[in-house]
Amino acid sequence: MATQKPVQLVGATASPYTQKVVALLRYRRIPYAVKWGQPDQVCDDLGIEKPKPIFMPTFLFEGDDGLKAECDSTPIIRRLEEMHPGRSVLPGDPALAFVDYLIEDFGDEWCTKYMFHYRWYPKTDADNAGTLLPLGMEVSLPKDAHEQFKQFFSDRQIGRLYVVGSNDTTAPVIDASYRRFLAAMETHLANQKFMLGNRPGAGDFGLHGQLTQLVGFDPTPRAIAHEVSPRTVAWVDQLYDQSGLEPGDEDWTRLEDQPESLRGLLREIGRVYVPAQLANARAVAAGEKTWESEIEGAPWTQQTFPYQAKCLKWTNEQYRALGDEDRERVDALLQGTGVEAMLSLS
Repeated sequence: MATQKPVQLVGATASPYTQKVVALLRYRRIPYAVKWGQPDQVCDDLGIEKPKPIFMPTFLFEGDDGLKAECDSTPIIRRLEEMHPGRSVLPGDPALAFVDYLIEDFGDEWCTKYMFHYRWYPKTDADNAGTLLPLGMEVSLPKDAHEQFKQFFSDRQIGRLYVVGSNDTTAPVIDASYRRFLAAMETHLANQKFMLGNRPGAGDFGLHGQLTQLVGFDPTPRAIAHEVSPRTVAWVDQLYDQSGLEPGDEDWTRLEDQPESLRGLLREIGRVYVPAQLANARAVAAGEKTWESEIEGAPWTQQTFPYQAKCLKWTNEQYRALGDEDRERVDALLQGTGVEAMLSLS
């Protein structure tokens, strides 16, 4: 009997996006082969063109012309849905699917600020990351090489904290947002097993990827998570492998039946992510390399990200694609959360 050829990808154990998709592949029972390493080196070794930009994880898809390297977990998840039917992580209800998309985007683009900030801003965490990241790529590194790589990783990443807006002024804002996010998760997980019911959506895996690092790798956010939300800690462990779950359509909770706790999570998205997205989009439109805004009463300055402006554009395209009735249902859920400020029909 022919066996299904595994999906190939390259990533790292300390990469939240790698953990996001590997957990999703386990849940969907899609055979996969992950290579722990540097995607650019693997592309060079295979003689294939590198994506621009290239980051983790990089998937190697078989095409008519051989292997092709692709990044960006969100469209890849949708591609996997077409390649491997069944056990979908995308709700069939368009309104519910839009909320799932919002949650995934928040996980990918804002929760990663928590991860990068805690990994490199506190000295204890930076030392931990500097020590473990090189070993995660090559556990048998000689001592001298390990020290060199530790210094290289640490200097480079600490020097890039400004890119995500992490500094002495914004550190309390990021910390307060992380704690509110965990508190919202604690309340929500007391009501249902996953964000939109009793089966995971793409949004669950988006949050899971970042939380594998915040709960499992970096000391400071791990301690905060254990203090604020033990349910989140347990949830991260459980979502690591949900291959044994047998989901049914009834396991999606109807949009109108979602617990109020879902709005608690959405309010945090509206409170911090929305103003950041709007300020970034304005800066991209104006051709500015950095943007400034006020988030939670504190001045926030960071590098402009054209990709995040694309994320806002794609979110609005998803919103406009909804039928009138489904859009009204989404609007009713989002009313008062602050998320509605970044959605437009024009």
